[in-house]
Amino acid sequence: MGMNMTEKILAKHAGLASVEPGQLITCKLDMVLANDITAPPAIKEFEKIGRPVFDNTKIALVPDHFTPNKDMKTAGLTKAVRDFANANNIVNYFEVGHDAGIEHVILPEKGLVGPGKLTIGADSHTCTYGAVNGFATGVGTTDLAVALATGEAWFKVPQSIKVNLTGKKPKNINGKDVILTLIGMIGVDGALYQSLEFAGPGVAELSMTDRFTIANMAIEAGGKNGIFPFDEKTKEYVEGRVKDYEPVAPDADAKYVRTVEINLSELKPLVAFPHLPGNTKRVEDIGEIKIHQVVIGSCTNGRLEDLAIAAEIMKGHKVHKDVRCIVIPGSQQVYIEALEAGYLKTFIESGAAVSTPTCGPCMGGHMGIMTAGERCVSTTNRNFRGRMGHVDSEVYLAGPHVAAASAILGRIATPEEVE
Repeated sequence: MGMNMTEKILAKHAGLASVEPGQLITCKLDMVLANDITAPPAIKEFEKIGRPVFDNTKIALVPDHFTPNKDMKTAGLTKAVRDFANANNIVNYFEVGHDAGIEHVILPEKGLVGPGKLTIGADSHTCTYGAVNGFATGVGTTDLAVALATGEAWFKVPQSIKVNLTGKKPKNINGKDVILTLIGMIGVDGALYQSLEFAGPGVAELSMTDRFTIANMAIEAGGKNGIFPFDEKTKEYVEGRVKDYEPVAPDADAKYVRTVEINLSELKPLVAFPHLPGNTKRVEDIGEIKIHQVVIGSCTNGRLEDLAIAAEIMKGHKVHKDVRCIVIPGSQQVYIEALEAGYLKTFIESGAAVSTPTCGPCMGGHMGIMTAGERCVSTTNRNFRGRMGHVDSEVYLAGPHVAAASAILGRIATPEEVE
């Protein structure tokens, strides 16, 4: 029986000829990731094991959630990660500044994840790395601690859903609209502990930025992981970044529990209403909804292409007087490239605030917390109640096109409405 992409990666890393859904296996890992929230408790558990780290080159520690530190408590969390990295000579420790940034932006950027590779991270959006044809998923504290010591983790092989993409991507549609469409179709638990495998001629329409955005939010449909096929765009991205990679492709007789069809040509700009990513509506159907804040950035939409989209729309316009617009590049490299391209100047001249790379407001950390009654259009990945501040605030998820237009008009809007 043939295997799909996820099954092939898991089988290889388990040292098996084949695997099938439901099978329990133990796999060797290519990369183990943690951040300033998840690393400290895992480090405490790791220390109980009494062993050295399995490989100081295959561990990535990225303080990004509450950094630059907002208070004494978060400074203590970051110090615990820093001390562990220094004590164990962790090669891939990324300090604030120092060519660092948000974990799910910088790991692909630096070639630490790639085709055919298996990565776990103590962060649910670790599934981002499926964009480059790898298997990546989030884990909990204990699994991370064991992985730090052994370089291994256990898995139950997931069932897989094929997401068949067809058609042409219209202007002002990006990866965020694609994944919100999918989550709106199947629901926030529609792929619970299943792999979302993307396929079809429509894949070629998607940039790597689109793919990172889509894979990042696989978890918002309950997915174990999201994974894209290896093609020329993937090859162009990983060449010169990733060493010793082995792409995977599904067998012709690979098995899927179901197939979901998405025609890109039919997509319209979407917004996910509070308080679930699956509560999607077309912007053209929602009427006037006034907003107070816009966030453009995060591990979902903080890459250079995202900022370029927003800057093109905002150039020559002013952020609405009743709106705070916060732009957060996903990494120091993105920051530099956006600076050199003039995007940051455009944002500042429009009246937006530009932040150093950080997760910040995405999970209610800092740099843009809301009070009761406020509404935010955000390019982040979750809009749960209280996610970005007060439980009576509201987060509307959208792509950079809609976010930029909304910042200008002071209401949820599309670029076509910006004169």
